[in-house]
Amino acid sequence: MRRHLIGDRPWSVLGQSFGGFCTVTYLSLAPEGLREAFITGGLPSLTASPDEWYRTAYLRVLAANDRYFARYPGDRDVAARIAGHLAERDERLPTGERLTPRRFQTLGLGLGASGRFDDLHYLLEEAFVAGREGAALSDTFLQSAGATVSYAAQPLYALIHEACVCDGTASNWSAQRVREEFPEFDAEPFTFVGEMIYPWFFEEDPALTPLRETADLLASYEWPALYDPDTLAANTVPVAAAVYYDDMYVDRDFSLETARVIPGCRTWITSEHAHNGLSADPESSTTSSPSSTSEPRAGCGGGHGGGVGWGCHFLWGWSRLRVRWAPFGRA
Repeated sequence: MRRHLIGDRPWSVLGQSFGGFCTVTYLSLAPEGLREAFITGGLPSLTASPDEWYRTAYLRVLAANDRYFARYPGDRDVAARIAGHLAERDERLPTGERLTPRRFQTLGLGLGASGRFDDLHYLLEEAFVAGREGAALSDTFLQSAGATVSYAAQPLYALIHEACVCDGTASNWSAQRVREEFPEFDAEPFTFVGEMIYPWFFEEDPALTPLRETADLLASYEWPALYDPDTLAANTVPVAAAVYYDDMYVDRDFSLETARVIPGCRTWITSEHAHNGLSADPESSTTSSPSSTSEPRAGCGGGHGGGVGWGCHFLWGWSRLRVRWAPFGRA
Protein backbone atom coordinates (compact mmCIF):
# COMPACT_ATOMS: atom_id res chain seq x y z
CA MET A 1 0.00 0.00 0.00
CA ARG A 2 2.81 2.38 0.82
CA ARG A 3 4.34 1.80 -2.60
CA HIS A 4 1.25 3.27 -4.23
CA LEU A 5 2.51 6.68 -3.13
CA ILE A 6 4.65 6.67 -6.27
CA GLY A 7 3.49 3.69 -8.30
CA ASP A 8 3.51 -0.10 -8.46
CA ARG A 9 7.22 -0.54 -9.10
CA PRO A 10 10.41 1.09 -7.83
CA TRP A 11 11.28 4.38 -9.49
CA SER A 12 14.49 6.25 -10.13
CA VAL A 13 13.86 9.83 -9.03
CA LEU A 14 15.57 13.19 -9.41
CA GLY A 15 14.71 15.83 -6.80
CA GLN A 16 15.86 19.43 -7.29
CA SER A 17 15.73 21.85 -4.34
CA PHE A 18 12.40 21.26 -2.55
CA GLY A 19 12.14 18.16 -4.72
CA GLY A 20 15.18 16.87 -2.83
CA PHE A 21 13.35 17.44 0.44
CA CYS A 22 10.46 15.40 -1.00
CA THR A 23 12.87 12.66 -2.01
CA VAL A 24 14.26 12.37 1.52
CA THR A 25 10.67 12.11 2.77
CA TYR A 26 10.05 9.27 0.30
CA LEU A 27 13.23 7.58 1.58
CA SER A 28 11.80 7.92 5.09
CA LEU A 29 8.23 6.77 4.43
CA ALA A 30 8.27 4.53 1.36
CA PRO A 31 11.86 3.56 0.47
CA GLU A 32 10.62 0.34 -1.15
CA GLY A 33 9.13 2.49 -3.91
CA LEU A 34 12.52 3.91 -4.92
CA ARG A 35 15.14 2.14 -6.98
CA GLU A 36 17.68 4.98 -6.69
CA ALA A 37 17.61 8.71 -5.94
CA PHE A 38 19.43 11.72 -7.36
CA ILE A 39 19.26 14.99 -5.42
CA THR A 40 20.52 18.40 -6.55
CA GLY A 41 20.66 21.31 -4.10
CA GLY A 42 18.06 19.68 -1.89
CA LEU A 43 19.37 17.72 1.09
CA PRO A 44 17.32 19.04 4.03
CA SER A 45 18.32 19.24 7.66
CA LEU A 46 17.06 16.43 9.88
CA THR A 47 17.67 18.37 13.09
CA ALA A 48 17.42 22.14 12.54
CA SER A 49 14.40 24.06 13.80
CA PRO A 50 12.86 26.69 11.51
CA ASP A 51 14.64 29.40 13.51
CA GLU A 52 18.00 27.64 13.12
CA TRP A 53 17.34 27.23 9.41
CA TYR A 54 16.60 30.93 8.89
CA ARG A 55 19.45 32.01 11.13
CA THR A 56 21.90 30.38 8.76
CA ALA A 57 19.88 31.57 5.74
CA TYR A 58 20.27 35.23 6.72
CA LEU A 59 24.03 34.74 6.98
CA ARG A 60 24.10 33.27 3.48
CA VAL A 61 22.04 36.18 2.14
CA LEU A 62 24.48 38.66 3.68
CA ALA A 63 27.31 36.80 1.95
CA ALA A 64 25.42 36.93 -1.36
CA ASN A 65 24.96 40.70 -0.93
CA ASP A 66 28.70 41.05 -0.37
CA ARG A 67 29.41 39.15 -3.59
CA TYR A 68 26.88 41.17 -5.56
CA PHE A 69 28.04 44.58 -4.41
CA ALA A 70 31.67 43.54 -4.88
CA ARG A 71 30.84 42.92 -8.54
CA TYR A 72 28.72 46.06 -8.88
CA PRO A 73 29.91 48.45 -6.13
CA GLY A 74 27.93 51.40 -7.49
CA ASP A 75 24.65 49.51 -7.13
CA ARG A 76 24.64 49.88 -3.34
CA ASP A 77 24.08 53.64 -3.69
CA VAL A 78 21.54 53.14 -6.47
CA ALA A 79 19.54 50.64 -4.39
CA ALA A 80 19.65 52.97 -1.36
CA ARG A 81 18.46 55.84 -3.56
CA ILE A 82 15.54 53.75 -4.84
CA ALA A 83 14.56 52.72 -1.31
CA GLY A 84 14.70 56.33 -0.14
CA HIS A 85 12.67 57.45 -3.14
CA LEU A 86 10.01 54.83 -2.42
CA ALA A 87 9.77 55.97 1.19
CA GLU A 88 8.94 59.50 0.02
CA ARG A 89 7.09 59.02 -3.25
CA ASP A 90 3.99 57.00 -4.13
CA GLU A 91 5.18 54.79 -6.98
CA ARG A 92 2.60 52.33 -8.29
CA LEU A 93 3.20 48.91 -9.78
CA PRO A 94 1.26 47.82 -12.89
CA THR A 95 -1.07 45.86 -10.59
CA GLY A 96 -2.08 49.11 -8.87
CA GLU A 97 -0.52 48.84 -5.43
CA ARG A 98 2.25 51.01 -4.05
CA LEU A 99 5.79 49.65 -4.23
CA THR A 100 7.18 49.98 -0.70
CA PRO A 101 10.87 50.03 0.27
CA ARG A 102 10.61 46.70 2.07
CA ARG A 103 9.01 45.05 -0.93
CA PHE A 104 11.71 46.45 -3.21
CA GLN A 105 14.24 44.90 -0.83
CA THR A 106 12.91 41.43 -1.67
CA LEU A 107 14.44 41.69 -5.15
CA GLY A 108 17.39 39.97 -3.50
CA LEU A 109 15.53 36.66 -3.83
CA GLY A 110 17.32 36.08 -7.12
CA LEU A 111 20.83 36.59 -5.76
CA GLY A 112 21.07 32.85 -5.27
CA ALA A 113 20.77 32.08 -9.00
CA SER A 114 23.48 32.10 -11.62
CA GLY A 115 22.95 34.93 -14.05
CA ARG A 116 20.67 36.88 -11.74
CA PHE A 117 23.43 39.23 -10.54
CA ASP A 118 23.53 40.73 -14.01
CA ASP A 119 19.72 40.83 -14.29
CA LEU A 120 19.43 42.81 -11.07
CA HIS A 121 22.21 45.17 -12.10
CA TYR A 122 20.56 45.96 -15.43
CA LEU A 123 17.25 46.52 -13.66
CA LEU A 124 18.79 49.03 -11.24
CA GLU A 125 20.70 50.65 -14.08
CA GLU A 126 17.47 51.82 -15.74
CA ALA A 127 15.50 52.58 -12.59
CA PHE A 128 15.20 56.36 -12.86
CA VAL A 129 13.88 58.70 -15.51
CA ALA A 130 13.30 62.45 -15.43
CA GLY A 131 9.74 63.34 -14.45
CA ARG A 132 7.79 66.59 -14.12
CA GLU A 133 8.45 66.60 -10.38
CA GLY A 134 12.01 65.38 -10.57
CA ALA A 135 13.35 61.87 -10.74
CA ALA A 136 10.78 59.09 -11.04
CA LEU A 137 10.96 55.35 -11.44
CA SER A 138 10.73 54.22 -15.04
CA ASP A 139 7.87 52.14 -16.40
CA THR A 140 10.46 49.53 -17.37
CA PHE A 141 11.71 49.28 -13.81
CA LEU A 142 8.22 49.14 -12.28
CA GLN A 143 7.07 46.50 -14.76
CA SER A 144 10.08 44.25 -14.13
CA ALA A 145 10.15 44.80 -10.39
CA GLY A 146 6.42 44.13 -10.13
CA ALA A 147 6.74 40.83 -11.96
CA THR A 148 9.54 39.80 -9.62
CA VAL A 149 7.97 40.71 -6.28
CA SER A 150 4.47 39.41 -7.11
CA TYR A 151 3.38 35.93 -6.03
CA ALA A 152 0.39 35.90 -8.38
CA ALA A 153 1.86 32.97 -10.31
CA GLN A 154 2.86 31.01 -7.20
CA PRO A 155 0.68 31.77 -4.18
CA LEU A 156 1.23 28.26 -2.80
CA TYR A 157 4.95 29.01 -2.60
CA ALA A 158 4.25 31.90 -0.25
CA LEU A 159 1.76 29.92 1.82
CA ILE A 160 3.83 26.83 2.56
CA HIS A 161 7.42 27.97 2.10
CA GLU A 162 8.19 27.91 5.83
CA ALA A 163 6.40 24.58 6.22
CA CYS A 164 9.24 22.98 4.24
CA VAL A 165 11.51 23.27 7.27
CA CYS A 166 8.89 22.46 9.90
CA ASP A 167 9.80 18.90 10.84
CA GLY A 168 7.31 18.17 13.60
CA THR A 169 6.86 21.81 14.59
CA ALA A 170 5.24 25.12 13.63
CA SER A 171 7.06 28.04 12.00
CA ASN A 172 5.21 30.89 13.73
CA TRP A 173 6.56 33.22 11.05
CA SER A 174 10.14 32.21 11.74
CA ALA A 175 11.80 34.37 9.08
CA GLN A 176 10.14 37.50 10.46
CA ARG A 177 11.14 36.74 14.05
CA VAL A 178 14.70 35.73 13.28
CA ARG A 179 15.23 38.84 11.18
CA GLU A 180 15.27 40.86 14.40
CA GLU A 181 18.63 39.25 15.11
CA PHE A 182 20.05 40.80 11.94
CA PRO A 183 19.81 44.61 12.09
CA GLU A 184 21.94 44.80 8.94
CA PHE A 185 18.77 44.38 6.88
CA ASP A 186 17.18 47.48 8.38
CA ALA A 187 20.16 49.82 8.46
CA GLU A 188 22.72 51.42 6.18
CA PRO A 189 24.30 50.40 3.92
CA PHE A 190 21.39 49.02 1.92
CA THR A 191 21.06 45.22 1.93
CA PHE A 192 18.68 42.99 -0.03
CA VAL A 193 16.82 40.12 1.65
CA GLY A 194 16.57 36.65 0.14
CA GLU A 195 14.25 33.66 0.25
CA MET A 196 12.12 34.73 3.18
CA ILE A 197 8.35 34.99 3.35
CA TYR A 198 7.03 37.68 5.71
CA PRO A 199 3.48 38.12 7.03
CA TRP A 200 3.27 41.59 5.49
CA PHE A 201 3.46 39.98 2.03
CA PHE A 202 -0.18 39.12 2.63
CA GLU A 203 -0.96 42.81 3.13
CA GLU A 204 0.97 44.34 0.22
CA ASP A 205 0.70 41.77 -2.57
CA PRO A 206 -2.83 41.83 -4.09
CA ALA A 207 -2.45 38.20 -5.08
CA LEU A 208 -1.89 37.21 -1.45
CA THR A 209 -4.20 39.52 0.50
CA PRO A 210 -7.19 37.11 0.27
CA LEU A 211 -4.97 34.43 1.82
CA ARG A 212 -3.86 36.29 4.95
CA GLU A 213 -6.02 34.30 7.37
CA THR A 214 -4.93 31.04 5.75
CA ALA A 215 -1.29 32.07 6.01
CA ASP A 216 -1.62 32.78 9.73
CA LEU A 217 -3.30 29.41 10.30
CA LEU A 218 -0.55 27.60 8.45
CA ALA A 219 2.16 29.50 10.34
CA SER A 220 0.70 28.35 13.64
CA TYR A 221 0.03 24.77 12.50
CA GLU A 222 2.25 22.10 14.05
CA TRP A 223 3.34 19.99 11.12
CA PRO A 224 3.99 16.25 11.48
CA ALA A 225 7.45 14.76 11.18
CA LEU A 226 8.76 14.99 7.63
CA TYR A 227 11.62 12.50 8.01
CA ASP A 228 12.34 9.29 9.88
CA PRO A 229 16.00 9.26 11.00
CA ASP A 230 15.85 5.57 11.95
CA THR A 231 14.59 4.54 8.52
CA LEU A 232 17.14 6.78 6.84
CA ALA A 233 19.93 5.29 8.95
CA ALA A 234 18.96 1.86 7.63
CA ASN A 235 18.70 3.05 4.03
CA THR A 236 19.63 0.65 1.22
CA VAL A 237 18.49 2.82 -1.71
CA PRO A 238 21.48 4.22 -3.66
CA VAL A 239 21.54 8.01 -3.35
CA ALA A 240 23.71 10.60 -5.11
CA ALA A 241 23.50 14.25 -4.09
CA ALA A 242 24.97 17.43 -5.57
CA VAL A 243 25.72 19.97 -2.83
CA TYR A 244 26.39 23.52 -4.00
CA TYR A 245 29.11 25.04 -1.89
CA ASP A 246 27.79 28.62 -1.87
CA ASP A 247 24.08 27.73 -2.08
CA MET A 248 22.11 30.73 -0.81
CA TYR A 249 18.96 28.67 -0.27
CA VAL A 250 20.06 25.34 1.23
CA ASP A 251 22.72 25.22 3.91
CA ARG A 252 25.78 23.24 2.89
CA ASP A 253 26.64 22.04 6.39
CA PHE A 254 23.08 20.88 7.09
CA SER A 255 23.10 19.00 3.78
CA LEU A 256 26.36 17.21 4.55
CA GLU A 257 25.13 16.27 8.03
CA THR A 258 22.12 14.62 6.43
CA ALA A 259 24.25 12.88 3.82
CA ARG A 260 26.30 11.30 6.60
CA VAL A 261 23.12 9.87 8.16
CA ILE A 262 22.05 8.10 4.95
CA PRO A 263 24.17 5.00 4.20
CA GLY A 264 25.34 4.89 0.62
CA CYS A 265 24.66 8.59 -0.04
CA ARG A 266 27.49 9.87 -2.19
CA THR A 267 27.90 13.63 -2.43
CA TRP A 268 29.39 15.84 -5.10
CA ILE A 269 30.35 19.15 -3.50
CA THR A 270 30.89 21.90 -6.05
CA SER A 271 31.38 25.66 -6.18
CA GLU A 272 31.18 25.55 -9.97
CA HIS A 273 27.39 25.79 -9.98
CA ALA A 274 24.75 27.73 -8.11
CA HIS A 275 21.52 26.38 -6.67
CA ASN A 276 20.02 26.30 -10.16
CA GLY A 277 22.96 24.42 -11.66
CA LEU A 278 20.77 21.61 -12.99
CA SER A 279 18.61 23.92 -15.10
CA ALA A 280 21.27 26.52 -15.89
CA ASP A 281 23.87 24.03 -17.11
CA PRO A 282 22.35 20.53 -17.34
CA GLU A 283 25.12 19.14 -19.55
CA SER A 284 27.85 20.10 -17.09
CA SER A 285 25.73 19.05 -14.13
CA THR A 286 25.37 15.56 -15.53
CA THR A 287 28.93 15.11 -16.78
CA SER A 288 30.82 16.66 -13.87
CA SER A 289 29.31 14.31 -11.35
CA PRO A 290 30.93 11.96 -8.86
CA SER A 291 32.88 8.93 -9.90
CA SER A 292 32.22 5.54 -8.36
CA THR A 293 34.65 6.27 -5.54
CA SER A 294 33.32 6.87 -2.05
CA GLU A 295 35.11 10.19 -1.67
CA PRO A 296 33.14 13.39 -2.34
CA ARG A 297 34.55 15.47 -5.16
CA ALA A 298 34.80 19.24 -4.99
CA GLY A 299 34.46 21.34 -8.11
CA CYS A 300 36.03 24.71 -8.64
CA GLY A 301 34.82 27.98 -10.10
CA GLY A 302 32.38 30.60 -8.91
CA GLY A 303 28.65 30.24 -9.35
CA HIS A 304 26.39 32.74 -7.62
CA GLY A 305 23.37 31.24 -5.91
CA GLY A 306 20.25 29.74 -7.48
CA GLY A 307 16.62 29.99 -8.37
CA VAL A 308 14.18 27.94 -6.39
CA GLY A 309 12.97 24.70 -8.00
CA TRP A 310 9.74 23.84 -6.21
CA GLY A 311 8.27 20.42 -6.72
CA CYS A 312 9.82 17.00 -7.10
CA HIS A 313 11.10 16.72 -10.66
CA PHE A 314 10.92 13.25 -12.17
CA LEU A 315 13.29 13.46 -15.10
CA TRP A 316 12.22 11.46 -18.13
CA GLY A 317 15.87 11.23 -19.15
CA TRP A 318 17.01 9.82 -15.82
CA SER A 319 18.75 6.90 -17.58
CA ARG A 320 21.15 9.40 -19.17
CA LEU A 321 21.81 10.90 -15.77
CA ARG A 322 22.43 7.47 -14.30
CA VAL A 323 25.08 6.76 -16.93
CA ARG A 324 26.72 10.17 -16.48
CA TRP A 325 26.39 10.18 -12.72
CA ALA A 326 28.01 6.86 -11.89
CA PRO A 327 27.97 6.54 -8.12
CA PHE A 328 26.19 3.21 -8.10
CA GLY A 329 28.57 1.11 -10.19
CA ARG A 330 25.89 0.14 -12.69
CA ALA A 331 24.37 1.63 -15.80
